[in-house]
Amino acid sequence: MKGFPSFDLSGRVALVTGAARGLGNAIALALANAGADIALGLRDIKTGGEVAGAIEKMGRRVLPLQMDVAHLDQINSAVKEAVLRFGKLDILVNNAGIGPENPAEAVREEDFDLTLRVNLKGTFFASQAVGKVMIAQKYGRIVNLGSQAGAVALPGESIYCMTKAAIAHLTKCLAVEWGQHNITVNAVAPTFIATPGTEPALADPKFRADVTERIAALHRIGEPMDVAGAVVFLASPAASLITGETLLIDGGWTAR
Repeated sequence: MKGFPSFDLSGRVALVTGAARGLGNAIALALANAGADIALGLRDIKTGGEVAGAIEKMGRRVLPLQMDVAHLDQINSAVKEAVLRFGKLDILVNNAGIGPENPAEAVREEDFDLTLRVNLKGTFFASQAVGKVMIAQKYGRIVNLGSQAGAVALPGESIYCMTKAAIAHLTKCLAVEWGQHNITVNAVAPTFIATPGTEPALADPKFRADVTERIAALHRIGEPMDVAGAVVFLASPAASLITGETLLIDGGWTAR
């Protein structure tokens, strides 16, 4: 029998997009806590000071990067800078995403285009840029941020739901293509999590009560570390035989 499962990421380097707040912040901190050095992909590099400081206090190396994934030039330059600094990239977490709400009949073309540009195009080309590095080094772990919205319909979020469903299938496609290079590609799909992005909606007592009821098994709003723990697992040696999967972190919402 081989050794017990390991969740240790010591010596690994992780790039987390959308790392300034919310889920990205928690994921970056959790990966650092597990031993990884962290490259912070930031839509605005001025916003990463707090999380960078927290990672440094853990004794890990950290590199804030200007990386708005809506712009391919920023993706490519950030990846090059990270590799120049650390010499490699072992883990990519495609966390950056947006989800403007609107009834389907009122969706504006500019919102449609921006959501696809960030959620899909950004995820694909960040994966491509880091994937080339991982292929060369014959090792990699990619974790995409999907959503329960990719598995169930959320009224007023048709475009967001569409992009998250696409993320689940992109995860399978990249897993099949890149498995031969010792790269795993998985996704996590959270329910409503208490973050700055969901705070306005969850502040409505009626909406919050409905969400809590729909989280059928646990009846509580998720916390960022609920998601970060799953990301650490999928990035760790313990998950080395898992690829092409989307792990629902939905408290039982989709089990109903």
